[in-house]
Amino acid sequence: MRNILILLASLSIIPSCSTQSPKLEHQPEPIRGVWLTNVDSDVLFSEVGIKDAVDFLVENGFNTIYAVMWNDAKTLYPSAVSQKYLGYDIDPRLAGRDPLLELIHHGHTAGLRIIPWFEYGFAASFKKGGGHILERYPNWAARDTSGALLTKNGFEWLNGYHPEVQQFLTELILEVVTNYDVDGIQGDDRLPAQPVEGGYSDFTKTRYADEHDGNAPPEDPRDPDFKRWRADILNRFGSELYGKIKAIKPKIVVSWAPSIYPWSYDEYLQDWPNWIKGGYADEIIPQNYRYKFDRYVSTLAGLAADSLGLTEEQHSLIAPGILMNVGNYLIPEDYLKNILQLHREKGYQGEVYFFYEGLRKQENKLGKLVSDFYGTHK
Repeated sequence: MRNILILLASLSIIPSCSTQSPKLEHQPEPIRGVWLTNVDSDVLFSEVGIKDAVDFLVENGFNTIYAVMWNDAKTLYPSAVSQKYLGYDIDPRLAGRDPLLELIHHGHTAGLRIIPWFEYGFAASFKKGGGHILERYPNWAARDTSGALLTKNGFEWLNGYHPEVQQFLTELILEVVTNYDVDGIQGDDRLPAQPVEGGYSDFTKTRYADEHDGNAPPEDPRDPDFKRWRADILNRFGSELYGKIKAIKPKIVVSWAPSIYPWSYDEYLQDWPNWIKGGYADEIIPQNYRYKFDRYVSTLAGLAADSLGLTEEQHSLIAPGILMNVGNYLIPEDYLKNILQLHREKGYQGEVYFFYEGLRKQENKLGKLVSDFYGTHK
């Protein structure tokens, strides 16, 4: 447990947020956003591409870009934190540029919000056995009940219960908040999150024993009390990170894009209704990714205020995420129209699309659909 006490002390250098009478933040207009990726998209690989995307989004009624800035253990901006921890400062394909600075310049000139998205969160790698991070920091690995590297759906995971891992992600995020004129930051279904099958690294078992009279964690990772204990650690991380961000720039948005509740809690320990209740979420974009409309309707019903135990004011922070395009899938036009109409019927005035390229395919047909809808639903 290398430098644990030092790191624990360092986590409290910047004040954390208060949990008393949290003040909810409200956007001046409904979120009409899109995720901008560095996978299956060339936008971020040239300034010309960035300006073209910004112009297209403004022309078609959008107001927010969630741009990936942490993916595959690499930043998409020149990062002193990445250099310090990992030995490189940016994705080598972007060397000599600062895509985040370019995006902020063109986006703000056009009136868009720019929110860096830390997509990988607590993930270490995808089908790389932990990749570069765990080669450097093997003690950062999350472990399952067998002691193997925690892996779920191809992703290998860092141990989000470890203060060194939390400090690393905190430094990455605060670096962006401090150095760039961003409108917010965003974590997603990997931040803060951990697959429920984890919690069995030597560090985490020792931490559990220290807090449970020397007892070992339950052998069943889905034990309700063990789930609650781990989720509470992630909740504290989210709360403390929120406070540190607001201590630097009080007005920027802290956005989270978790999975659908309660699946998010059962599978990834993302207890996000309590993030809203605790006052450390300014917006929540649940990933309501469904391929059939009837499934979309049923999961959207689970996001209702009464289903989540939220007040209407708290519930107003939610804007659903829509799966528009992934791989060869492109959402059918009628399905998208039905979703948008359903949102307005249920009181949602905004949404976020995954991802930008879906708007541009087949001669921008979905971009035109969305633009027409926004033109008649101000």
